Amino acid sequence: MARRLRAGAARLGAWIERSSYLRKWVVLGGAIGLIAGLGAVVFYSALVAATHFFLDTLAGYRVPTPAGEGNGAGSGYFARPWAIPLVVALGGLLSGVLVFFVAPEAEGHGTDAAIDAVHKNPRMIRARAVVVKIVASALTIGSGGSGGREGPTAQISAGFASLLARVLDLSPEDGRVAVSVGIGSGIGAIFGAPLGGAVLAADIVYRDDFEVEALIPGLIASVIAYTVFGLVETFTPLFGYVASGYQFHKPVQLVWFAVIGVVCGFVGLAYGRGFYAMVSLTHRLPGSRMLKPALGGLLVGLMALAVPEVLGTGYGWVQKALGPSLASIPLWVVLLLPFARILATSLSIGSGGSGGIFGPGMVIGAFTGAAVWRLLEPIAPGVPHEPAAFVVVGMMACFGAIARAPLAIMLMVAEMTGSLTLLAPAMVAVGLAYLIVRHSDDTIYRSQLKSRAEAPAQRFGFGLPMLAGVTVLQAMSPPRVVLGEQVSVTEAVSQFDLEGVPGAPVIDEQGRFVGVVGRAGVSEEAGQRPDADVGRLADPTAATVPLRANLDTALAALSGVSGWATVLDTERRVRGVLATTDVVRAYHGALEANLGRLSQVAGKASAVEERVGEDSPLAGQALRSRLLPEGCVVVSVHRANSLLSPNGDTVLHPGDVVNALVRPEQVNRVRHALLGGGLEVPEGETIRPG
Repeated sequence: MARRLRAGAARLGAWIERSSYLRKWVVLGGAIGLIAGLGAVVFYSALVAATHFFLDTLAGYRVPTPAGEGNGAGSGYFARPWAIPLVVALGGLLSGVLVFFVAPEAEGHGTDAAIDAVHKNPRMIRARAVVVKIVASALTIGSGGSGGREGPTAQISAGFASLLARVLDLSPEDGRVAVSVGIGSGIGAIFGAPLGGAVLAADIVYRDDFEVEALIPGLIASVIAYTVFGLVETFTPLFGYVASGYQFHKPVQLVWFAVIGVVCGFVGLAYGRGFYAMVSLTHRLPGSRMLKPALGGLLVGLMALAVPEVLGTGYGWVQKALGPSLASIPLWVVLLLPFARILATSLSIGSGGSGGIFGPGMVIGAFTGAAVWRLLEPIAPGVPHEPAAFVVVGMMACFGAIARAPLAIMLMVAEMTGSLTLLAPAMVAVGLAYLIVRHSDDTIYRSQLKSRAEAPAQRFGFGLPMLAGVTVLQAMSPPRVVLGEQVSVTEAVSQFDLEGVPGAPVIDEQGRFVGVVGRAGVSEEAGQRPDADVGRLADPTAATVPLRANLDTALAALSGVSGWATVLDTERRVRGVLATTDVVRAYHGALEANLGRLSQVAGKASAVEERVGEDSPLAGQALRSRLLPEGCVVVSVHRANSLLSPNGDTVLHPGDVVNALVRPEQVNRVRHALLGGGLEVPEGETIRPG
């Protein structure tokens, strides 16, 4: 059965690889969106059930809910106040034990782990971690821990995208885009914000850059995820249509929105730094990691006895702050709540509990905006008489800045509140908050890179610009060790010692790739179970490289810790291995070859720039064809809005602008050939692509 599944996956992966851009991402984006929507439904249901059991049944307390979840008022008092700290601690304990023993990578807020996978290895998210994340987060948040529900849903859909990258052998670039799309569509589904989710897929992986390749696939996945979740749960915005009647018509209000932006910028910094200070402190504390979430939960429960607004997601309290009910909350509570939520989230999630930090960030921002409104409304001219506008803009500014994703968060909050009319004044607040955070270089997501230039594959590409002209087939080495999955670990160690390799690919009985084993893991297993099969140790998340890829694409797979990757054909059969040393050797060879070609025209070369005509003999021909004189070096090909680095397989199209270096006596012949004026070339003379 497993063999048939691998064969089917290989055929499907090959079909996707051959597909057009649109067909590929309709299929992949549709599948990711479907799982994102279903995953959001599963986690939402689990969270509702956990909340009912822990807080309603055990503690006798009901948290308020937002408009999109019934708009429940919640309990006005604690029926059993002594039970609150115990219940929150119990949820933290159960979550900690589950994560510690089953999937340690499910600890924390989840979204950072998915972003890390985008940059390091899009195949690395294990299915086990996704399941554990769902249960552990439901336990943490459902028992009253301060956390958001976006982390688990992001990890569900990102985990499925990671599975697709493994099973279908997606290229490293497609794998990164798929996991980014999984993050955005999962978060967009659980918050009912498809446009914001699509933009988030492109906005969240860098601090000061944009993954534009993820935008269109993100739109496809987010719409499907939103539709699935809405059909099962609701299409109503999370907070209803709270500020849809607001109209910006008093320029003086921009001053007060600017005040919100400045305050939210500094509160956002406090959130990011406070959260990671708690993470650092927790790691330094003595004792087992599985018990620390229980301690954090106990402290949150004790805080809740004085400030019940710190329990759970807090979205119901945001709903109250959006309307007249805000006036009934004591001023000291409103002023304290942003910092109380920062501390509660740091204790619940920073101590090792499981849950998101996106949702708490919005709650912190909401009450920051509410606090500014409470202080300014009685004394300042032009302040709206209803708090909704300030609360909504506070949500946008605070978390949009510290998440370094201002555009995506603005759109998401606007969708969650039905408040598109607020976008214009909100830009002032969000822009100022973002500038404050950007100046400090802080972010709540530590796995974000500063820009695309910091991505490992991009750094190689910038430093080695001719990689696109060298293929994996040219650079790879034959594998010195390939292990069948039935080979014993003892025999595998012997082969490692004989060949001196750090690891090897593992194949099944049909010769198809199963995973990779490392020497250290195999040696450890051989000391405990010398007759065990290596197949059970094979890591299916290890990087692979398509045989037909160029090195600029393949380098993304070499950015992990192993430094080598298995080369597979379209049937998932092992054809070779590619290591960093192979890339450097092949690049040096390509460099020497190009220098040799350039030397033929060096010192007396003329530059030619000409457009390929409709009747040119070069139109539709690959550069390796014998249609240009010896010594002609094609440096670049400008096609539409793209600048191509040419190689022998590059096919010229009518309208392409070709830049070449030629000998002075060949200028007219080359120009006429490109334009279509006819060219007779002696046999044996060939083009020399740069």
